[in-house]
Amino acid sequence: MEERFAVATETRSGKMAAAGGGSPSCSPPLQDPPRRPPRDGRGVYVYPNPFFRYDGEWSGGRMHGQGKLLFKDGSYYEGEFVDGEITGEGCRLWASSGDTYSGQFVLGEPQGYGLMKYKAGGHYEGELTHGLREGHGHLVDQDGQAYWGSFHNNKRHGQGHMVFRNGDKYEGDWVRDQRQGHGVLFRADGSTYKGQWHGDVFSGLGQLTHCSGAVYRGMWINGRPVAQAKKIVILGPEVMDVAQGSSFTVSVQLQQDSGEVAEGEDGRVLKISAGVRYVQLPAYSEVSFFNVDKDDRGTPIQTPFGFDCVAYPLWSPKSGGQEPRAALESTRDPRLPTGGLELALASDTARGQRAIPSGLAGETSSPASWGREPHCPEDCRRVEQGRAQFSDVRLGPPPPGYSPVLFLDNLREETDSRSRGGLGPGRMMPDRRDPPGGSSRPDGAASAEPAAAAFPGEYVVMICDVTDPPFLSHTLPTAFKHLRVLGKGTDQRPHVAGEGPDPQPRTATPCT
Repeated sequence: MEERFAVATETRSGKMAAAGGGSPSCSPPLQDPPRRPPRDGRGVYVYPNPFFRYDGEWSGGRMHGQGKLLFKDGSYYEGEFVDGEITGEGCRLWASSGDTYSGQFVLGEPQGYGLMKYKAGGHYEGELTHGLREGHGHLVDQDGQAYWGSFHNNKRHGQGHMVFRNGDKYEGDWVRDQRQGHGVLFRADGSTYKGQWHGDVFSGLGQLTHCSGAVYRGMWINGRPVAQAKKIVILGPEVMDVAQGSSFTVSVQLQQDSGEVAEGEDGRVLKISAGVRYVQLPAYSEVSFFNVDKDDRGTPIQTPFGFDCVAYPLWSPKSGGQEPRAALESTRDPRLPTGGLELALASDTARGQRAIPSGLAGETSSPASWGREPHCPEDCRRVEQGRAQFSDVRLGPPPPGYSPVLFLDNLREETDSRSRGGLGPGRMMPDRRDPPGGSSRPDGAASAEPAAAAFPGEYVVMICDVTDPPFLSHTLPTAFKHLRVLGKGTDQRPHVAGEGPDPQPRTATPCT
């Protein structure tokens, strides 16, 4: 049978009597002595400090066995007691925080194995010592991030595996709640870092394999690579001279700020494209030019050589064919805006070139080749140890959108001379008496036959970093190389735009 006990308390009158020390007639009434806790069995006891109240089993006047200890603030413990102490399996609620713990206790503290649930969100299941996470366990925080591994002094410490809110995963060493030592990070985007850590960031030797396919191997400091590439450099002379219709090779290096090759980088994707010098027509209306269709127009690209250029196609016999327009589109940087343009070329008609050889082995050049599919090169390369090479690169013929046109009004009286372009019959650009297509244009201009190779002149080769997504969140600046195309069978330099038309016969070249 359950016994219930209550603690006797003094009355106000009794206290007053005790303080006054009055006569017997004023003596306080008799009081029950304070109740003692039950000796054995089950009972309820309110301690002299009314903050505590126990309802449960007793042995030898002590809490022993199963019981529930309630606190005046609403907290409680329910579970096993041993010799008056909270020891064994039980459940604890802290009213101030709302946290709960179910598991093993020793002398009133969570110790051993248990499950702690946090009111703010998350939980911990694992080993504890003196109420702190210690040993091996599984922690889920209020953001849903999960950690499996070792703990020390309530912190992640030792070997552990964590899944972050953004989907990243880490396996490796921890020191005082930070990634430190050796570890592997698997990012949600597919990138992977394997190497040394310090202070929760990449630090020391490590390798980052980016989701784009780019790789960096080497030293890291405070999360940044020490020998990171900062620029693209095209090797070779300041100006590359190439014979008309011939192929050429472009060798590229990724360099650090110091100028050293970034040999620790692999896999960046570099794209090669070309441009031809852009000029304003009014000052050079007496020479040939390209009229560009509306759909093929683009804003001139600024170069470091003091002039602008517009996109020009590349092609190669080694790659699959593309339509000429597709070849042109492949040379354009998608980040560049588009607008109206016209392209001017000064021609070397004095050399009588009507059909220019393409420079492709086994092929004959003729205007009929204009309608065929040109061969566009594989215009992208992946970097290996900070280097890349584009072989067998050629400038293609002007695409269909670029219509060669010749102004003849100012040159009619000079057809027998060679001044200002030296235009005459039998040369690349026909005269008005025999224009291509059998008819003259009312504006005094005649369409020229399409060429099978690039005109001699000034061009630009561009190497662009198109790694996607950008490696280390950084896209390298585009590199430029000045290219001069010389007339077939001559080493004569093209006309330099800005000097005006040369009175002597020169190879065809883009003018200013």
